[in-house]
Amino acid sequence: MKVGVASDHRGYDCKKRSLPLLKKMGHEVEDFGCDSTASCDYPDFAAPAARAVAEGRCEVAILFNGSGIGMSIVANKIPGVRAALAHDEVTAGRAREHNHCNVLCLGTDLLSDEHIRQIIDKFLTTKCVPGRHDRRIAKITQIEEESRNIPVNVR
Repeated sequence: MKVGVASDHRGYDCKKRSLPLLKKMGHEVEDFGCDSTASCDYPDFAAPAARAVAEGRCEVAILFNGSGIGMSIVANKIPGVRAALAHDEVTAGRAREHNHCNVLCLGTDLLSDEHIRQIIDKFLTTKCVPGRHDRRIAKITQIEEESRNIPVNVR
């Protein structure tokens, strides 16, 4: 599977430590940055990785930053992306199985390397299960389509 990865400065070290695991699992990896621990803006890296998933260039993406929240917000702005912030194997597995999530967001300040390894493994080895949740996934897609042209009042 082709896996996109991205981080900000807070998630950089964890992303780099996760690359050998992904390759050992047999995945092809595309790294969308960042390239150091120098302060940077997470939207600059989350958006290209999420777009690669939406466009089919990557099957899934894993995004690393301090809390995981910012990356999750950015990724979910991209049509066709279903990003989940997972804190354990249960949420990672259910995100794939029930919600057909294609982007995993991780809060690297909150999790140990071993915990992150377990979450990544669960996310990548869990399949999206058709059936019971299809109706809900279709509703999410419908909301996404209906929301494309809503005027936004952001201050």
